[in-house]
Amino acid sequence: MAQLWGGRFTKETEQQVYDFNASIGFDRRLFHQDIEGSMAHVAMLAKQGILTGEERDAIRKGLEEIRRDVDGGSLEIGEQYEDIHSFVEAELTARIGEAGKKLHTGRSRNDQVALDMRLYTRQRVKDTEKLLAELLKVIFSTMVQNVGTYMPGFTHLQKAQPITLAHHYGAYFEMFRRDLQRLEDLYGRMNYCPLGAGALAGTTYPLDREYTAQLLGFQGPTLNSMDSVSDRDYLIEFLAALSMVMMHLSRFCEEIIIWNSDEYRFVEIDDAYSTGSSIMPQKKNPDIAELVRGKTGRVYGDLMGLLTMMKGLPLAYNKDMQEDKEAAFDAMDTTADCLALFTGMLRTLKFRKQRMEESARNGFTNATDAADYLVGKGVPFRDAHGIIGRLVLYCIEKNTSIDRLSLEELKGICDRFEEDFYEAVSLKSCVEKRLTTGAPGPAAMEEEIRACAGYLEGLDWDGMGLERFTWEERKKDQGGKEDE
Repeated sequence: MAQLWGGRFTKETEQQVYDFNASIGFDRRLFHQDIEGSMAHVAMLAKQGILTGEERDAIRKGLEEIRRDVDGGSLEIGEQYEDIHSFVEAELTARIGEAGKKLHTGRSRNDQVALDMRLYTRQRVKDTEKLLAELLKVIFSTMVQNVGTYMPGFTHLQKAQPITLAHHYGAYFEMFRRDLQRLEDLYGRMNYCPLGAGALAGTTYPLDREYTAQLLGFQGPTLNSMDSVSDRDYLIEFLAALSMVMMHLSRFCEEIIIWNSDEYRFVEIDDAYSTGSSIMPQKKNPDIAELVRGKTGRVYGDLMGLLTMMKGLPLAYNKDMQEDKEAAFDAMDTTADCLALFTGMLRTLKFRKQRMEESARNGFTNATDAADYLVGKGVPFRDAHGIIGRLVLYCIEKNTSIDRLSLEELKGICDRFEEDFYEAVSLKSCVEKRLTTGAPGPAAMEEEIRACAGYLEGLDWDGMGLERFTWEERKKDQGGKEDE
């Protein structure tokens, strides 16, 4: 078929070259953005007197009909077209005649595709924000209900100090809050309109770029035409932000996989988010968590592919940039799927609270508090550290825990121990004494929960099309469930 650029050429493109060059196979998903951008473009051209009102109306009517027919299934986006822009313009011209050829006035495919991709990415940023907001609600609900659920905190995957489930989940609330803030930040930076930049140096037509930007909901037009058509920073930023989201999901999945193991048995994943084995009937596998963990590397790869593609490109547009779309689409789709599935898995997760508390009690997580107890009795910390180390060795030999030793045994190691030691190293005391900002103690956690609730209440729930979050919601949202 004839190309938009065919006038300069005297022979047909080799089919293999044409196929290699074509992008219709993946940029067809920009169809709605191409229609939206074209609608705004012809409105501006008519406002500036470049098109007549009749031409504008004919083009708009034709574009609306094409959109209706594609959405309704009566019109297919055929593979014979080089890209989505060629399809729209060819179909429009076939329907309304010569006026259709004027759609491209004052516009290049370079700024056209830059606009389409920016419109598409802008919506995907908002979609990701919505998914993160839903995840934060589930995490918050679990925090609220588990301020008194004791569990071991770990360093180096070794039991370290007692914490609460609320405190552990609060760490992930902070991670995903930062992810949401990063998206809000990059949205403001990318929300400028490249249409009107032309191929690279603008156009001699008297375009009103501010008007086009306004029609499309941008903050304004981009300010340099060469940068407008060759900028992919916003995509790289978005994929970097998505890589951070996936990294946080992967860390959380790793912990759930460990907690779900028979050695830990802290949680049980709902049957709806588990699978079995084809040979071992007893198996209940955490496949969703494992797949999310695995797909994290895939999103990293998409980011690295985009960075590598851009690293050596001179100004302005180069055909290499066509390679941005498949990687970007894959990262966006993968992250969205992972967020949705992970949130569902987390919402239905059951906690074995007694098992978690027993694990904290049996892992010497109160050893630091035992040392602090001796410091309170006048023992220098370094000496107290050594004494409790010997105490732990004694407990390991006797297969017991610090708080189960008799006072006589304790005094055999250090005469500063008294009856009040047992209260000082109970899980309840170990947690409740930690009251500094950000600690797991109930007063500190209440402040953290209040701050998290304030953040959630401040989100634009109406703009996201979600039910508004209120502080009272914490009392009715189920979050994680106790295993009976």
